[in-house]
Amino acid sequence: MAGTAYLIEAFLEMMSAERGAAKNTLLSYRRDLDDYSGFLASRGRDALQVGKSDVSAYLAGLGKDGLASSSLARKLSTLRQFHKFLCADEFRPDDPTSTIDSPKPRRGLPKVLSRAEVDRLFETAEGAIANADSEAAQSGAQRFYVLLELLYATGMRVSELISLPRASVMRDAQFLSIMGKGSKERIVPLNDRSRDALRAYLPNVPSGRFLFPAKGKDGFLSRQVFARHLKDVAIAAGISPSRVSPHVLRHAFATHLLEGGADLRIVQALLGHADISTTQIYTHVLDERLRQLLAQHHPLSGASED
Repeated sequence: MAGTAYLIEAFLEMMSAERGAAKNTLLSYRRDLDDYSGFLASRGRDALQVGKSDVSAYLAGLGKDGLASSSLARKLSTLRQFHKFLCADEFRPDDPTSTIDSPKPRRGLPKVLSRAEVDRLFETAEGAIANADSEAAQSGAQRFYVLLELLYATGMRVSELISLPRASVMRDAQFLSIMGKGSKERIVPLNDRSRDALRAYLPNVPSGRFLFPAKGKDGFLSRQVFARHLKDVAIAAGISPSRVSPHVLRHAFATHLLEGGADLRIVQALLGHADISTTQIYTHVLDERLRQLLAQHHPLSGASED
């Protein structure tokens, strides 16, 4: 009976001769298959005896060791090719990987700025207005400040923000009408600071359809220009620009609301998420808040009995 090491060599030879696999690809296959072979040996099995449960156990062990889903998927792809080769060359009649699902990618937690960092962004943006050396620079700084206020006050997507029509401002700037994905409208209230900033900005907006007009083909400010200005302000505020983007501020809006006690359904409505499952990426915030509440209020949490 052919041993696993022999079968791995036969597979790599086939990948090189018949499929023209590159040297680095072959090295990657070898590493994966040598690791797999070692696992099988520890269970007293070889590549001709392995079953689906063995393959699943191997992948589960890698997952417990912290291997990323993308790396797990790559290793499973290697095993599938290897076992398909064994079937095609009649070393064994079945493929134990054929009914194993690829690992689903774990959704990472969103990057979030602290409240103190957001405050520094606002202070820096306000300072740019006061320190502007020309009317044009002051106008640009004021426009950016209003964009920043509205983004953090509402959690809008940047595409929704930059394309806001003038008509979206409702009831003396107390609310904004936002047209979201799928042409679904949502009405979002403004806090005092963002409302005051918008009121001060409105008289200076040139006549036209958009709240933040520009000379480009779309007629409104481009997301690239806004994102670039945001990174410049982040640098001036002493925050790494790699940590700051319009989407990060959207995450900060949602996270800070939940930390303050807002209901997940309310945050869903404000963000314009059609499905609550999308908003549930922020449940790590709720989990932490629940732990704190439990620690503070549960009768047995650190309390000593008299």
